[in-house]
Amino acid sequence: MTKLLLFLSFLMAGSLMNAQFFSDQTLQQTVLQLNTAKTENDYDMLFSKFSEAKTSEKWQANYYAAAALYLKTNFLLKNSPNSPLGDPNESARKLAMQALASEKNNGEVNLLLALIHFQKIRIKTTADPKKELKTVTSFMNKAETTLKNNPRLSFLKAEMAEKQGNKVEAIKLYQKAAQEFETSTPSSGSPSWGKQLIGTN
Repeated sequence: MTKLLLFLSFLMAGSLMNAQFFSDQTLQQTVLQLNTAKTENDYDMLFSKFSEAKTSEKWQANYYAAAALYLKTNFLLKNSPNSPLGDPNESARKLAMQALASEKNNGEVNLLLALIHFQKIRIKTTADPKKELKTVTSFMNKAETTLKNNPRLSFLKAEMAEKQGNKVEAIKLYQKAAQEFETSTPSSGSPSWGKQLIGTN
């Protein structure tokens, strides 16, 4: 009985480790391209590949399609701030919510939703920034229960510190995120997208 329980817990740990990875190698290769995207068209192409993927791993496809839109919105905010940014942000939120419907306790999905909602504050499309910040904090707290040394989590905290005017803390957290991106590996079981958020690639 004990051996069976050990084996089952090993299996469960393995499935949790690979929760963000596709068994489809083409889609897994596309995931790696999230860090090398340099233009709006690159992000659009990645979004299309994930959103149109014929895969049984639908929640992962939704997660990465949402990540591509989040990164596209972030790219446009930096390079073309007068672009309409509300639509890609809202589409990212809807896709991430679909992923969450399948994976309620997935830290990465909760974190992505926290990032998307904070982005909504940054692009000024929210009617109630205080309420939006509560939503960000709620998703972030859920994410923190399962994620450790996560560069996207450190990045979000840095952005929040910067928004509150705490520049010293923000710099410290941006540096922490950069270091975590450098040390994260695909074998860690955590996705590695988002390096361009802090210009580490």
